[in-house]
Amino acid sequence: MSQLLDQDSAFFDLAQRRNVLFYHKGYFSHNIVAAMGEVVKLQLEVAGVNAPTRRKLFSSFVELSQNIVHYSSDALKAGGETTGAIREGAVCISKDGEHHVMLCVNPISTAEVEHLRNKLEPLRNMSLEEIRQAYKLSLRSDTPEDSKGAGLGFLTMARDASAPLEFAFHPRADDPGTTLFCLMATI
Repeated sequence: MSQLLDQDSAFFDLAQRRNVLFYHKGYFSHNIVAAMGEVVKLQLEVAGVNAPTRRKLFSSFVELSQNIVHYSSDALKAGGETTGAIREGAVCISKDGEHHVMLCVNPISTAEVEHLRNKLEPLRNMSLEEIRQAYKLSLRSDTPEDSKGAGLGFLTMARDASAPLEFAFHPRADDPGTTLFCLMATI
């Protein structure tokens, strides 16, 4: 038991040294995201984050969390059926110097990797003005067939970020049909 408590203490110390403002690894649902959103808002306010940055961080937190709820390939199941949108992932908000870093990790189907890469790669090379124009165009367009939202999530994060979105795909050795999708936004 003492060793477990030492590990918990080490995790807490590491989180403090890394300036972690919020971290959740586990299951996400719309209700869980709403509750976490209240915690994130309060934590950012208590941390003294200015209002425009809080808005961007909160918006990106919602987008990252909704991405997990809608697209994570690992869902809680009862009797072989999914029980709504309760899916696994992780989100972390930390402070790194003058910026905040938001990380999101969730499992996806390996078959979706190229599709997702094709959505994200163009954003890395777009100017802020091009991102804004693409956002406006998306607002006027029909929802993409493969989207469970308005298709604006990545554009919203790219628009609010102070650096290009970073992403990576890590195939799972124990499950070739699953890949971990990692996304980082610096705000």
